Amino acid sequence: MKYQIKEFAKLTDVSVRTLHYYDETGLLKPAFVDEQNGYRFYDENSLARMQDILFYRELDFPLKDILKILSSPDYDRKKALEAQKELMILKKNRIEKLISALDDAVKGVKINMKVFDNSEFEEKREEYAREAKEKWGNTEAYSEFEKKTGSFSTDDIRSLEAGIDEVMAEFAECMKNGSAPDSAEAKDLVRKLQNYITETSYTCTDEILAGLGQMYTADERFRKNIDRHGEGTAQFISDAIDKYCSSVK
Repeated sequence: MKYQIKEFAKLTDVSVRTLHYYDETGLLKPAFVDEQNGYRFYDENSLARMQDILFYRELDFPLKDILKILSSPDYDRKKALEAQKELMILKKNRIEKLISALDDAVKGVKINMKVFDNSEFEEKREEYAREAKEKWGNTEAYSEFEKKTGSFSTDDIRSLEAGIDEVMAEFAECMKNGSAPDSAEAKDLVRKLQNYITETSYTCTDEILAGLGQMYTADERFRKNIDRHGEGTAQFISDAIDKYCSSVK
């Protein structure tokens, strides 16, 4: 299902202005933008990502940390939700203790001041954020990406994404022409993709490239976006990258 930005804002209970900001920062990009009128549209994958963002916001994570966590190539949504649940339970337990303390205060009963101690939740949240950032936020690739794109405007980011999308379209055409994932044409496109990422974002090593190939099919959001160029394009690219990386070892 597709949602215009106003519909999506109403559905998720966030402002249109907030969605524009999330788009600019890369936290939540629209599923696609109509080139003729500039209208932003969102889909079910957008809804799932917004859910993740709102859970992290509810747990008082800074937006920059949320972006790093969700941008991780190792991001495991199921594990993330389990960790969020653990933090929510800690938060719930503290609120229940505070409510109980309020009841005692109303009755004139002396309360234990330790009820205001929130260190257990804070320590757990910091531990989770630290582990998540260690997977991606502190890597050389991410530091390089921040350095290269830190001053980018919204148009610059869109231009960068459009460049990658053009390569994806070339992969789709290669597949439609009957080329195999290990063909010379496919290998040339893999090198083109790798070089483009290195030039515009971060040094795309063979190891990182292999991880991207896996992500293109493992993450439904990526698969669906890439398959706009033709059903099976994401799998074709993933296979081409795998063949390429295996041949250069």
